[in-house]
Amino acid sequence: MELWDLYDENKEITGKTCIRGNPIPDGYYHLVVHVWIKNNKGEYLISQRSETRPIHPLMWECVGGSVIKGETSLEGAIRETKEEVGVDLDILNGKLVFTRIRKIVNDKKYNDIMDAWLFEYNGDVDLKNATTDEVKDVKWMKKEEIKELYSSGKLVQTLSYFFDEIDI
Repeated sequence: MELWDLYDENKEITGKTCIRGNPIPDGYYHLVVHVWIKNNKGEYLISQRSETRPIHPLMWECVGGSVIKGETSLEGAIRETKEEVGVDLDILNGKLVFTRIRKIVNDKKYNDIMDAWLFEYNGDVDLKNATTDEVKDVKWMKKEEIKELYSSGKLVQTLSYFFDEIDI
């Protein structure tokens, strides 16, 4: 059972929690992170969701997920990256790019606060170091290659902000 802290629209913790999978009450939000990882060649680490994922199987995306109860956004970003792709990020190499409240996306109720992070990382990526099986494959890609994935419908469509808002 995964517990989430619930926040108000000002990104303040309300003291209330929600169990993952349960509806989030109106007026409350849970915190999610998107983690973009860039190397010194100007490439971004993109991961392919495993075929067993209930939403968007086999599609490509950045690392990301829900921040769990008691975690900060930064702690959630570091944990999700280790879990999904087996990489230990240095907190000093990351920056919060933006925060966005998402009530409804593509006619679906989200009720989350999404923090987009950008980290510099130049080490190896080995999925054997991941602690979950959420990711099938990873690739380093230039922005143009990610745009091709998006145009061909192989990149999760809610990541369209990447082309305008991440490290232009």
